[in-house]
Amino acid sequence: MRFGLFGTGHWAAETHAAAIDAHPRAELAGVWGRDPEKAAALAGRHGVPVFDEVDALIAACDAIAVALPPDIQADIAVRAASAGRHLLLDKPVALSLADADRVVTAAERSGVASVVFFTQRFHPNVTGFLAATAAAGGWQHGRATMFANIYQAGNPYGDSHWRRERGALWDIGPHALSLVLPVLGRVTRVAAMDGPSGLVHLLLTHDGGATSSISLTLEAPSEAITRDVVFFGENGIDTVPPGDGNALTAYGTAIDQLLEEIEAGTRDHQCDVRFGRQVVAVLDAAERARAEGRTVDVWA
Repeated sequence: MRFGLFGTGHWAAETHAAAIDAHPRAELAGVWGRDPEKAAALAGRHGVPVFDEVDALIAACDAIAVALPPDIQADIAVRAASAGRHLLLDKPVALSLADADRVVTAAERSGVASVVFFTQRFHPNVTGFLAATAAAGGWQHGRATMFANIYQAGNPYGDSHWRRERGALWDIGPHALSLVLPVLGRVTRVAAMDGPSGLVHLLLTHDGGATSSISLTLEAPSEAITRDVVFFGENGIDTVPPGDGNALTAYGTAIDQLLEEIEAGTRDHQCDVRFGRQVVAVLDAAERARAEGRTVDVWA
């Protein structure tokens, strides 16, 4: 499977390109980036062509892999899907519900396969835990706390403009939701409140009446950096384990699963663009809840 890579930053180079290059059934067809010099450097590192035009790289590949700001990703994904190219996208799929809808519509019309790379969902032990926990049922509440700091010296994401503008809600909020939704179900209502140091707190109602709370920041003190996702219910308390691999191995699994979708002709991956759109719908509602100081219904 020939993958066209869109993006040249740290995540594109050290995860996407590296995993595609290492995969026995994937081939890097070329690189496009907003910075031509960085694109040429990354393409040269892997001995593949650099492309000046988005559509030229789309034409040269079977599937696209995207590591770009979400608003740029959405437009490229629509163009690629419309051209019949399969999609391996990053989270969130877009920065607006309208753009997420455009991606879903393009993918469904063309019938292409899609996978959105929510990193933790591609660690086998996490996937197994979520499946078993959802099957057990009886869960009444979930709590996710994700405190990170991208502004520490040497962090490769500290200069990311879209992360600075959109904050933790849109950057790590998708990771939290990707772990909570499979167990508690779709979100129907959202309340949100800001705190100090970039904190944002969400209170969610899910189908069936369960609730969850999510607390996020990208500016946590070093001593407070943590990731904790816990479910409470009739079976007691259960905690999502840390992934048993790294981002590179997880991305390799995402490639495997996209190839399986293509070969089987199925279009029902648990992390496809429809799930990506579901996550964006919650983030969009949370943004409105923060701005308006009220509880907001999530648009299904």
